[in-house]
Amino acid sequence: MTSCWEGKKYKLEKSENFDEYMKELGVGMVLRKMGNSVSPTVELKLDGEKYSLTTSSTFKTSTITFKLGEEFDEETLDGRKVKSICTMDGNTLIQEQKGDKPSKIVREFKENELITTLTLGDIKSVRVYKAV
Repeated sequence: MTSCWEGKKYKLEKSENFDEYMKELGVGMVLRKMGNSVSPTVELKLDGEKYSLTTSSTFKTSTITFKLGEEFDEETLDGRKVKSICTMDGNTLIQEQKGDKPSKIVREFKENELITTLTLGDIKSVRVYKAV
Protein backbone atom coordinates (compact mmCIF):
# COMPACT_ATOMS: atom_id res chain seq x y z
CA MET A 1 0.00 0.00 0.00
CA THR A 2 1.44 3.35 -0.97
CA SER A 3 0.99 6.42 1.16
CA CYS A 4 -0.60 9.60 -0.14
CA TRP A 5 2.74 11.44 0.19
CA GLU A 6 4.92 9.03 -1.76
CA GLY A 7 6.43 10.54 -4.89
CA LYS A 8 5.07 14.00 -4.07
CA LYS A 9 6.61 17.34 -3.29
CA TYR A 10 4.76 20.00 -1.35
CA LYS A 11 5.43 23.74 -1.71
CA LEU A 12 4.65 26.24 1.05
CA GLU A 13 1.46 28.17 0.29
CA LYS A 14 0.65 29.96 3.54
CA SER A 15 2.16 30.35 6.95
CA GLU A 16 0.73 31.59 10.24
CA ASN A 17 2.72 32.71 13.28
CA PHE A 18 6.04 31.40 11.91
CA ASP A 19 7.93 34.57 12.89
CA GLU A 20 6.76 34.24 16.51
CA TYR A 21 7.80 30.57 16.51
CA MET A 22 11.30 31.42 15.20
CA LYS A 23 11.56 34.30 17.70
CA GLU A 24 10.71 31.91 20.55
CA LEU A 25 13.49 29.58 19.32
CA GLY A 26 15.92 32.49 19.54
CA VAL A 27 16.43 32.88 15.78
CA GLY A 28 17.98 36.25 14.91
CA MET A 29 16.14 38.88 12.86
CA VAL A 30 18.12 38.40 9.61
CA LEU A 31 17.56 34.64 9.61
CA ARG A 32 13.88 35.13 10.49
CA LYS A 33 13.44 37.54 7.56
CA MET A 34 14.94 34.92 5.24
CA GLY A 35 12.84 32.17 6.81
CA ASN A 36 9.69 34.23 6.26
CA SER A 37 10.54 35.18 2.69
CA VAL A 38 11.13 31.71 1.21
CA SER A 39 8.55 29.15 0.12
CA PRO A 40 10.30 25.84 0.76
CA THR A 41 9.44 22.53 -0.86
CA VAL A 42 9.09 19.44 1.35
CA GLU A 43 9.50 15.85 0.21
CA LEU A 44 9.26 12.67 2.30
CA LYS A 45 10.73 9.43 0.95
CA LEU A 46 10.88 5.91 2.33
CA ASP A 47 13.72 3.54 1.46
CA GLY A 48 13.33 0.23 3.28
CA GLU A 49 12.92 1.26 6.92
CA LYS A 50 14.64 4.63 6.52
CA TYR A 51 12.77 7.83 5.87
CA SER A 52 14.32 10.97 4.48
CA LEU A 53 12.64 14.33 4.78
CA THR A 54 14.07 17.04 2.54
CA THR A 55 13.22 20.71 2.89
CA SER A 56 14.62 22.82 0.08
CA SER A 57 14.48 26.51 -0.74
CA THR A 58 16.58 29.06 -2.59
CA PHE A 59 18.18 29.83 0.78
CA LYS A 60 19.06 26.37 2.14
CA THR A 61 18.39 22.67 1.72
CA SER A 62 18.27 20.24 4.61
CA THR A 63 17.64 16.51 4.72
CA ILE A 64 17.04 14.45 7.83
CA THR A 65 17.22 10.67 7.60
CA PHE A 66 15.66 8.55 10.31
CA LYS A 67 13.97 5.33 11.34
CA LEU A 68 10.66 5.61 13.15
CA GLY A 69 11.01 5.44 16.93
CA GLU A 70 14.81 5.85 16.91
CA GLU A 71 16.42 8.99 18.29
CA PHE A 72 18.83 10.79 15.96
CA ASP A 73 21.01 13.90 15.93
CA GLU A 74 19.70 16.78 13.86
CA GLU A 75 21.03 20.18 12.95
CA THR A 76 18.02 22.40 12.35
CA LEU A 77 17.76 24.92 9.50
CA ASP A 78 18.60 27.67 11.98
CA GLY A 79 21.75 25.85 13.11
CA ARG A 80 20.60 24.41 16.46
CA LYS A 81 21.76 20.93 17.42
CA VAL A 82 18.92 18.80 18.76
CA LYS A 83 17.99 15.18 19.33
CA SER A 84 14.88 14.19 17.42
CA ILE A 85 12.57 11.22 17.39
CA CYS A 86 9.89 10.63 14.75
CA THR A 87 6.79 8.46 14.83
CA MET A 88 4.11 7.90 12.20
CA ASP A 89 0.39 7.75 12.86
CA GLY A 90 -1.37 6.95 9.58
CA ASN A 91 -0.24 9.74 7.24
CA THR A 92 0.86 12.00 10.11
CA LEU A 93 4.57 12.30 10.90
CA ILE A 94 5.22 13.46 14.47
CA GLN A 95 8.68 14.81 15.26
CA GLU A 96 9.79 15.62 18.81
CA GLN A 97 12.90 17.81 19.01
CA LYS A 98 14.75 17.72 22.32
CA GLY A 99 17.24 20.46 23.13
CA ASP A 100 17.42 23.83 24.90
CA LYS A 101 13.97 24.59 23.53
CA PRO A 102 12.03 21.36 22.99
CA SER A 103 9.51 21.59 20.19
CA LYS A 104 7.07 19.36 18.38
CA ILE A 105 6.50 19.31 14.63
CA VAL A 106 3.44 17.50 13.33
CA ARG A 107 3.23 16.99 9.56
CA GLU A 108 -0.14 15.82 8.31
CA PHE A 109 0.13 14.54 4.74
CA LYS A 110 -3.03 14.63 2.64
CA GLU A 111 -3.69 13.86 -1.01
CA ASN A 112 -3.04 17.42 -2.21
CA GLU A 113 -1.61 19.21 0.78
CA LEU A 114 0.64 19.00 3.80
CA ILE A 115 -0.27 20.77 7.03
CA THR A 116 2.67 21.33 9.36
CA THR A 117 2.02 22.43 12.94
CA LEU A 118 5.05 23.60 14.93
CA THR A 119 4.63 23.95 18.69
CA LEU A 120 7.06 25.44 21.19
CA GLY A 121 5.67 26.16 24.64
CA ASP A 122 2.58 28.33 24.12
CA ILE A 123 3.58 29.31 20.57
CA LYS A 124 1.97 27.47 17.68
CA SER A 125 2.68 28.00 13.97
CA VAL A 126 0.72 26.40 11.14
CA ARG A 127 2.21 26.13 7.66
CA VAL A 128 0.17 24.83 4.73
CA TYR A 129 1.89 23.31 1.69
CA LYS A 130 0.23 22.33 -1.61
CA ALA A 131 1.28 19.30 -3.66
CA VAL A 132 3.21 20.35 -6.78
